[in-house]
Amino acid sequence: MAARLRERYAKEIAPAIAKEFDIKNPMAVPRLEKIVINMGLGEAIANSKIVDTAVDELGSVAGQKPVVTKAKKSIASFKLRQGMAIGAMVTLRGDRMYEFLDRLVSVALPRVRDFRGVSPKAFDGRGNYTLGIREQLIFPEIDFNRVDKTRGMNISIVTTARNDEQARALLRALGMPFRQ
Repeated sequence: MAARLRERYAKEIAPAIAKEFDIKNPMAVPRLEKIVINMGLGEAIANSKIVDTAVDELGSVAGQKPVVTKAKKSIASFKLRQGMAIGAMVTLRGDRMYEFLDRLVSVALPRVRDFRGVSPKAFDGRGNYTLGIREQLIFPEIDFNRVDKTRGMNISIVTTARNDEQARALLRALGMPFRQ
């Protein structure tokens, strides 16, 4: 079964964006390429067990097993050695990506405290959008009783859009609640 958002993109969103930006070639219509979820764990230097719980939480949110990221260089002032585990990340593509985005915009973001919309300025100039989340508890997959510490994460949405206006139109059509 294909993702609900992916079917909506193919039937409604892609033709609407092609018409709005006067794009003749269907392959030139902006689409989602991947979503990268990154969780930095600076406190993992002191306690390496933190990485395991963060990997479990990130895995339950994303629906696939995250990769543990390791330090590239040693930094003495941070007591960091090369090769130490200092984060976790997961790259979503295809149906999992659309499922995650659907859950993010319809379930998780409305659970943020005092939510007024996401910033429309977080585009990088090449049509990619990055969103920072302060606590992982907004996702219903995470059991509130088993969380030892709130952790934030960065969600990067990579699109094939040529510029920020096309990417903004794509994300707005996919349901991203931008601040007015």
